[in-house]
Amino acid sequence: MIVREPGTWVGVLLSLRGSVVKKIWLQLAGATSIAVVVAIVWESLPDHHKTIKLTVLPFTLIGLALAIFLGFRNNASYDRHWEGRKLWGQLVNTCRSFARQILCLVDAGKDDPALAAFHKEMLYRVMAYPHALRCHLRSQDPLPGLAPFLAREEIDRLAVEKNVPIAILATLGERLRWARREGWVHDLHVPLLEQSLIELTNVQGGCERILNSPLPFAYTLLIHRIAGFYCFALPFGIVDQVEWMTPVVVLFVSYAFFGLDAIGDEIEDPFGTDPNDLPLAALSRTIEINLRQRLGEKDLPPAHEPVNGILD
Repeated sequence: MIVREPGTWVGVLLSLRGSVVKKIWLQLAGATSIAVVVAIVWESLPDHHKTIKLTVLPFTLIGLALAIFLGFRNNASYDRHWEGRKLWGQLVNTCRSFARQILCLVDAGKDDPALAAFHKEMLYRVMAYPHALRCHLRSQDPLPGLAPFLAREEIDRLAVEKNVPIAILATLGERLRWARREGWVHDLHVPLLEQSLIELTNVQGGCERILNSPLPFAYTLLIHRIAGFYCFALPFGIVDQVEWMTPVVVLFVSYAFFGLDAIGDEIEDPFGTDPNDLPLAALSRTIEINLRQRLGEKDLPPAHEPVNGILD
């Protein structure tokens, strides 16, 4: 996620941080090059050879339709991005609530070193969950990052799991069942603890739905093709009216259409590692810091800070 300090309008206008220019510069160069060639050829023709002209009406109609399609597509992509952010906000709150329930509702009625160790074990496992979920959504190996939270034996057991976050939730449920048998959990509190596990499962299910159900490829492909055809053919439709300004006009129009198309592609998957994607590592660290404080720890890891204006 891009974290931008307040700046001037000119500074924002000239900033390349978070810009899609790096992704679309080839398309811009291609469309502008065609426009330059068309303008040179047009201006070099004698006047009596300029009788055949393309009307701008088809480009107006296609441009209007393309703008509407891009608007719908980007709106759908942003809905996915915002839903992903809401799900991770829910994850933060649920982890905090679950930690409070473990500390307050799992109780032996007296000071017990075994209970304190159980509380720490459970909260560390809750800390491990968002880290594992982040790696799961990014198709990364979560096991190396779990060493600060889980015992070596548990990490070795997780190595054979296809879905590590779900396995961690299963272990949390099993350990709560054990605590209930030990008499540490009242029967009336069991549904509350189970509901927290259900909410974590629902959050993960929502994230996996976004990850595994992209926008229909045929729709994306159609927009790519129409945008390319429109921008590459535009010089032929406007050269007789704007003449030497054709490359400039085509450059700005191409930047608008190719840029909107690229933004829709980038924010469609909110869990990736692009600059405009969600800061999952920072949110995971926030949960870790909050839960370590609940355990009374003083040696806390630092919160994630933006690097070159980008918060991971």
